[in-house]
Amino acid sequence: MDTQTQKKQLLKILIGAAWIDGIIQVEERDYLKRMAQSHGLSEDVDLKSLLSELKPVQPNQCYQWLEEYLGDNPTIHDYQELLETLSALIYSDGDVQMQEAQLLTKLQLLDPAQESPKSAFDKILKAIQKVYKKAINQKL
Repeated sequence: MDTQTQKKQLLKILIGAAWIDGIIQVEERDYLKRMAQSHGLSEDVDLKSLLSELKPVQPNQCYQWLEEYLGDNPTIHDYQELLETLSALIYSDGDVQMQEAQLLTKLQLLDPAQESPKSAFDKILKAIQKVYKKAINQKL
């Protein structure tokens, strides 16, 4: 897959992830627009339609794009890029929803370095768990 197609697929996943909790937050919208501009994709017809927010992206579509992007044998580089950009999007609004945490959990299952107990994703997952525990404790 060429670089531009890969960047387009990555942005589609991010748009799907922004919709995964049913609403795109302002911070997520800003992040998506910045990503589209930085990758030179803000005029892409398919992405313009998705970014217009006229039709929500369903979670199953987001998961399908995720699996297509990584394929059967994802490289560590592709996985790390996806993990980093998804994490940045999810944390952009300062609130991690349950559906977003589930998406990150699904992503963990696709980790090509899954055997490594100290992978970067494990560290991020632990950070997410701490955020949840803190949020739960604050609400109680």
